[in-house]
Amino acid sequence: VDYHFTDTDTFKSMVDNREFLEWAHVFDQRYGTPKAPVDAMLRSGRDVLFDIDWQGAQQLFQLMGGDVVRVFILPPSMKILHERLTNRGTDSIEVIDRRMARANAEVSHWDGYDYVLVNDDVERCFAQVRHILEAERLRRSRQTGLIGFARKLMTADGA
Repeated sequence: VDYHFTDTDTFKSMVDNREFLEWAHVFDQRYGTPKAPVDAMLRSGRDVLFDIDWQGAQQLFQLMGGDVVRVFILPPSMKILHERLTNRGTDSIEVIDRRMARANAEVSHWDGYDYVLVNDDVERCFAQVRHILEAERLRRSRQTGLIGFARKLMTADGA
C-alpha cells in the first residue's frame, strides 16, 4: 500500500544485507520489497500480492519457489496501454515513451508465468486474479493438516 523512501546509501546497504525479497533499478529509481513485513504477513496467514516487473518476479520465484504464483497481466493492445498511461496525467511524454519501451520488453516474458490475463476489462481482470488466488489456496500442497485429516478419515472410527 505504502512506499517507504530511503537514501541511496541505505538502499545499497539493504541490498548488501539481503534485506529485500526483490529489487531493481528502474526509470532512474531503485525499488525493492523488504523481507521483514512480507514475512510477517505470511506468518499471519495472509496472502501477499506484488506489482513488480518480470525481473522481480524471477527473483521472488528463485527465492521462494513453489510459494510464488506468477500472474502476467497484458494490456489489450500497446495502443490502449499508451492511451491509459497518457490519460492518467501523471507522467511526461518522455516518461510515457520510456514506459512504453519497457512494456515492449516486459511483454516478451509473458511465457514465464503460471497464468496470463488480458486486462481488457478491469473488473473482469480483477475477478480472474481473485479466482486464481482462490484456486491456488486449494492446492493440496498449501492445505495444512490435510494429511492428518485424510488419515483420520481412513481409520475405522473416522467420524
